[in-house]
Amino acid sequence: MFDVPAHITGTVWKIEKKVGDTVAAGDVLIILESMKMEMPIEAPEAGTVKELRCKETDSVSEGQVLVVLTR
Repeated sequence: MFDVPAHITGTVWKIEKKVGDTVAAGDVLIILESMKMEMPIEAPEAGTVKELRCKETDSVSEGQVLVVLTR
């Protein structure tokens, strides 16, 4: 398992994947909104979404784990 953190403080604007989805490296998992800009959070490597630790409209901090993936 590996964690996918937020790389910036912002608001969860859209969740692109759900638990159980298979993802490839570079797939967009979540889109954050910060200072009126959309910032995608991408899968660092291929895996399966095991857990989502946020929901749309949540405020998140830089470094906060948003998604847990399994290999």
